[in-house]
Amino acid sequence: MFENRNCNVSNKDAYIRFFLAIIAAVLAIKFSCYILLLLSLILVYTGNKHFCFVYSLLKINERFGKENHYLALLPKHRTSPVFIFDSEGKIVFENRPAETECAYIHSIVDIHVTDFKELLNRGEVKNLIHKHEGVYYQVEIIPIKEEGLILTYFTDVTKVIELNDEIEETQREIIYAMGEIGETRSKETGNHVKRVALYSKKLALLYGLPYEEANILHMASPMHDIGKVGIPDAILNAPRKLTVEEFEVMKTHATLGYEMLKYSSKPILKAAAIVANEHHEKWDGSGYPNASSGESIHIYGRITAVADVFDALGSARVYKKAWELEKILALFDAESGKHFDPKLVQLFQDNLDVFLEIRDTFKD
Repeated sequence: MFENRNCNVSNKDAYIRFFLAIIAAVLAIKFSCYILLLLSLILVYTGNKHFCFVYSLLKINERFGKENHYLALLPKHRTSPVFIFDSEGKIVFENRPAETECAYIHSIVDIHVTDFKELLNRGEVKNLIHKHEGVYYQVEIIPIKEEGLILTYFTDVTKVIELNDEIEETQREIIYAMGEIGETRSKETGNHVKRVALYSKKLALLYGLPYEEANILHMASPMHDIGKVGIPDAILNAPRKLTVEEFEVMKTHATLGYEMLKYSSKPILKAAAIVANEHHEKWDGSGYPNASSGESIHIYGRITAVADVFDALGSARVYKKAWELEKILALFDAESGKHFDPKLVQLFQDNLDVFLEIRDTFKD
């Protein structure tokens, strides 16, 4: 498995040893020196076998051959830490540019990899982001199945992660601002979009969506009413119940919002297009604009519907007063399985204290 990189003898060296062996043998015979005779035999043997007697005697070959093999496995000019773990997850070799860098790592478990034996058996390469004390590393895990070793290459991506977070925060601020444009036109406050965003994220997590997806919904849901920018003020701010004709115009805000956003390839805006289009669909198919029903309504639309209605009912509008909590909960009970996804209603009611805390934190 391991090459004797430090102690191989070349053909040229072997010829030199044979020549020296002959000289030593002649001198041994002439002076009857048994030590020179022994030396000549050693030179002949080591020249024939192509190895260094001293290395073999001191076991230097065994001590350094393995380390040289590990070094040969590593990429050249590597400036970030590299570790080699055995099949039990213990460090057998490490190459850290600085003693303090990744000093906390003593086994592969310290980077939260517990399935290393399965990875080794399958020979499956894995990539992950590992964080420790504010430093982010991208870790590439490369199993070498035939040797029972696991290579891990660490790359510091802290600056990349921080820059991405800044970009994400900028996107969130822009989306909040765009969402507030639609709400401001209907005399609603910016806190409405913040509450709906937070309700939506929490409900998504309770429903079982991955954190990354819940976070996308958190940033997208403020755009649910962006289509209201295309609704006339006379309808949008009418201090009365709308006529049938006016309500038909009002309903177009869902489609208008979708049309504004649907061409984007960005995940957040794609999610926002879904939310804008489907947050007025109803579980029983009586909603708009497409009369979708049940799980054919995207989960983003179903979640935002619960969040939006809860906040809208609890807030004063130009055409109504804010509802009492008991009346809102009674409506959710009545509309479970009709307007709303019954599973989402149950999750909302079971975790009501969380949603009330959000409401109270971001009061108008």
